[in-house]
Amino acid sequence: MNNLTQKIEAVLFYKAEPVSSKKLAEILSVSIEEINTSILELEGSLKERGVTLVKKEDEYMLGVSNEFSELIENLKKEELKKELSKASLETLSIILYRNGATRSEIDFIRGVNSGFTLRALMVRDLIEKVNTKEDSRKYIYKPTMNLLAFMGVSKIEDLPNYTEINKNIEKTLEDDTLTEN
Repeated sequence: MNNLTQKIEAVLFYKAEPVSSKKLAEILSVSIEEINTSILELEGSLKERGVTLVKKEDEYMLGVSNEFSELIENLKKEELKKELSKASLETLSIILYRNGATRSEIDFIRGVNSGFTLRALMVRDLIEKVNTKEDSRKYIYKPTMNLLAFMGVSKIEDLPNYTEINKNIEKTLEDDTLTEN
């Protein structure tokens, strides 16, 4: 497997969500043709393994091979029975008190990659991924109606200390924006 193919595999693993050929080319500073060639190599190298390359139109992500889908389904069921992890609670709090947040905002506030945590919360139907109004290619994670009902609140503003906590989160994000400029 060539170096570019390995880089693509690493990016897809890290992102844990669909990534287009164009975005991969931008990230890796190569042409789309080079990406497409390496994608074919990656697909071939993943045969006979527990992971597969999932394709939809011009987007790619890593997924579980078909023969292990029952195993993963059982793991999911077991995971749903467990209590939420500290990482899940942190992420959920950010999403609730922001009434929706982008992955980059969540990652910045937590200081770590939240991809797997977000996926786990979506599997539990506690959050949903919604396109942003400004750019249909970007997503925001929002609390689901099921989460609000489970928490016993009829609207986000009913959360304890909502206004104060929301202002603190906004200030943290604004301070970061100011230091970048």
